[in-house]
Amino acid sequence: MAEETTEHSDIRIQKTTILTILVGITLILSLVNTYGIFVAGRGSTTGNIIAQPAAPNVPSAPVAPSRVSVSADDDPVSGNPNAPVTIIEFSDFECPFCGRFFEQTLPTLKQKYIDTGKVKIIYRDFPLSFHPNAQKAAEAGECADEQGKFVEMHDAIFANQQAISVTELKATAVTLGLDSAQFDACVDTGKYAAEVQADEAAGAIAGVSGTPSFFIGTPEKGYQLVVGAQPTAVFEAAIEQELSA
Repeated sequence: MAEETTEHSDIRIQKTTILTILVGITLILSLVNTYGIFVAGRGSTTGNIIAQPAAPNVPSAPVAPSRVSVSADDDPVSGNPNAPVTIIEFSDFECPFCGRFFEQTLPTLKQKYIDTGKVKIIYRDFPLSFHPNAQKAAEAGECADEQGKFVEMHDAIFANQQAISVTELKATAVTLGLDSAQFDACVDTGKYAAEVQADEAAGAIAGVSGTPSFFIGTPEKGYQLVVGAQPTAVFEAAIEQELSA
């Protein structure tokens, strides 16, 4: 029994010794960690623990609109030919969004800028392939321009986009007082088909992928692109920026 009691006592002594060593190691590690935090809090250069003050919220400088080059060709012009700002519109007579621009935005731009000599607008064709009447309607516009009545034909088509078959376009020409024989022959022979396609190619090169698309600026400084039937305020802002440049 004595031997058994002595063996258990030695084990207790060993356990006590090991426990004392572990407590000591834990205490040392705790002291080292506390010292590290204290040094970091004092602004140690070896760590980036202290948060740096946030940079002041300075507004960024306005970004100038990107500029592109596009030709006006010899297409119909509405407004003062010497107006300081030019709008080149690529449009499709069958496009509902082009019709929306004509109905909702163009009247204000005409009154405020075109009729006052500040802006001229140049119409170029961009008939979309999925609009079955768009190509011939574009040709009809060119045929009307041949007789000096592009704007009248343009306005008549957009006023009733549901009536732009070839037969209906010929009837519109009569209503507008055009030489019907000349107009009919022009449309039937596709006299301006290549001209319409050239407009479309020029638009694609300039970045047009849909209608309506507008280039606002000057030939010398380039143009900023406005895509879609945007609110009138968008056009006004672009025009005012060009006028003040």
